[in-house]
Amino acid sequence: MSEPEHYFSARPEVASAPRTVRLTVDGLSLDLATDAGVFSADHIDLGTKVLLGSAPEPTVRGDLLDLGCGYGPIALTLAHRRKRARVWAVDVNERALELTRRNAEAAGRGNIRACLPDEVPPEVRFAAIYSNPPIKVGKSILHTMLRHWVGRLLPGGTAYLVVQKHLGSDSLARWLTDQGFPTTRLTSERGYRVLAVQPTPSAGDDPCTNSAAPS
Repeated sequence: MSEPEHYFSARPEVASAPRTVRLTVDGLSLDLATDAGVFSADHIDLGTKVLLGSAPEPTVRGDLLDLGCGYGPIALTLAHRRKRARVWAVDVNERALELTRRNAEAAGRGNIRACLPDEVPPEVRFAAIYSNPPIKVGKSILHTMLRHWVGRLLPGGTAYLVVQKHLGSDSLARWLTDQGFPTTRLTSERGYRVLAVQPTPSAGDDPCTNSAAPS
């Protein structure tokens, strides 16, 4: 089974092969536990590096979301930058979630909550979303996922997505805008685009509120 197939699985069939990779960003330097069957198991993915190096910090207070967290490099960086914010690390891959929990514990980052998508309480809204989304899962699943999570941004919040140009970043930006989520290109670097996605104007009418501690 190839990596693009198994890292979307709830329980990867590929045999475990533990290893570590080094995350270095913003003065943070951590050895992260990884394993076969998770995304980019042997190195920090270039798209993730571009996202962490170029996406700004949130402009409003509240919970943060790492969508498709893998073993947690984005979540750990967010938790380091915003030590008082609650960071949700969401993935369908249970091996990846367990790695994120182990890495968060090792780093002393108790503000990370690693869980399956359905385990995020429905009332939670996000000040910002950061994601290296699973483009190869297919348009139908990807579009459903993005509509759901971007729709849970707080007023004034932003979703930052990193997508390779040759995998359709520009068409995805147009689609998001057509769905009512105004999307602009924040930067383009080494074949990757970082997209900034805004909530719909009606997002502020949602009666649900976010209970996170101020960041």
